[in-house]
Amino acid sequence: MSVQSVNVAAPVWSYPFRSIGEDKPTTFSCRGAGADFESRNWLAMRTELLRFDGAVERDPAIRAWMREHPGELGAIARQWFQVMRKCGDEVRELLHDGCPVACLGDAPFGYVNVFTSHVTVGFFHGAALPDPARLLQGTGKFMRHVKLRPETATNTEALNRLIHAAYSDIKARVENG
Repeated sequence: MSVQSVNVAAPVWSYPFRSIGEDKPTTFSCRGAGADFESRNWLAMRTELLRFDGAVERDPAIRAWMREHPGELGAIARQWFQVMRKCGDEVRELLHDGCPVACLGDAPFGYVNVFTSHVTVGFFHGAALPDPARLLQGTGKFMRHVKLRPETATNTEALNRLIHAAYSDIKARVENG
């Protein structure tokens, strides 16, 4: 197993996981961000979560965003963001990068966005979510999304499960450091 050295100037948002297709964990040495990590197993390391300042119970900016997205696509976005809002009493929200984001406190777990012909329901730690219905798209280390189109049937049960799994996942990450 090789050891890679990484110089980190600030905490990074990431989490330990074994990538698809990898049969061995990655080991590396990391110095920075006030921490000293020497040759620790990537799967056993705890890292910083992405945090957003300004998340509130109901953000007026999201209300305005929803008004700016009328029609069928806006209705789809509102429907799925409402599911995120109802995941728990601790759910907070904010507008980030131009789209509504649902957080557990200040730790984001999901978002919606409207495009010309589809709506995206996205997950900040989507790569770690169970997805037996194979709804998730994307190849990044962390984020995944589901594209919804008005003319295409949606597996609502599977998408509901993904949203609740994302909420449970971020809750476990926040509670377990």
